[in-house]
Amino acid sequence: MFEVQHWGLIDYNEAWAKQKELVKEIQEKRNKNVLVLCQHPAVITIGRAGSKDNVIAQSDFLKMMGIDVIENDRGGDVTLHNPGQIVGYPIFNLSSYKEDLHWFLREIEECIIETIAEYQIIGGRVEGLTGVWIDNARKICAMGMHCSRWVTSHGFALNVNNNMEQFSFIVPCGIQEKKVTSISQEIGTEVDIDKVESMLIEKFGMHF
Repeated sequence: MFEVQHWGLIDYNEAWAKQKELVKEIQEKRNKNVLVLCQHPAVITIGRAGSKDNVIAQSDFLKMMGIDVIENDRGGDVTLHNPGQIVGYPIFNLSSYKEDLHWFLREIEECIIETIAEYQIIGGRVEGLTGVWIDNARKICAMGMHCSRWVTSHGFALNVNNNMEQFSFIVPCGIQEKKVTSISQEIGTEVDIDKVESMLIEKFGMHF
């Protein structure tokens, strides 16, 4: 099983520092698994496989908008977080489940697919890519993990009610030919983000 922590709307760097503390504790004690759910003020992050070239907006414009660009140690390329998006950080000791990061990623994708199915949205995977997609063309959930001594960090970002226009500031995940979407965009109405979080926790409970 796992513990759930709700961090609310939290600065990205603050959340990253808190993640590192949890990772260290779990590595040392092997004592628990923690699913963190939160939201971030608008911020652009670049993973290990990323390139600053995939940040399209000019730095002066981003500065004026109060949007930082932060390089981190997760997998993946460039993504954007903003309010109305559920960011999940599963800080899990995979030794208590299965020492297989690919298995872990697929299980998380399945949790997302089952969650959005509650809104009659059919999600799926695109071969060779992580995350959850609609019609193989629109990404609704980005993913990027880090794993050290079989303890994971970073995680997923599920678009729920967030401002999708801000994704024009980047090439999401470095993939030019595909688009991004959200639950509210797919069904044409805003949804209760707390309810989506509850569903996510339920799905994680079924898989982990």
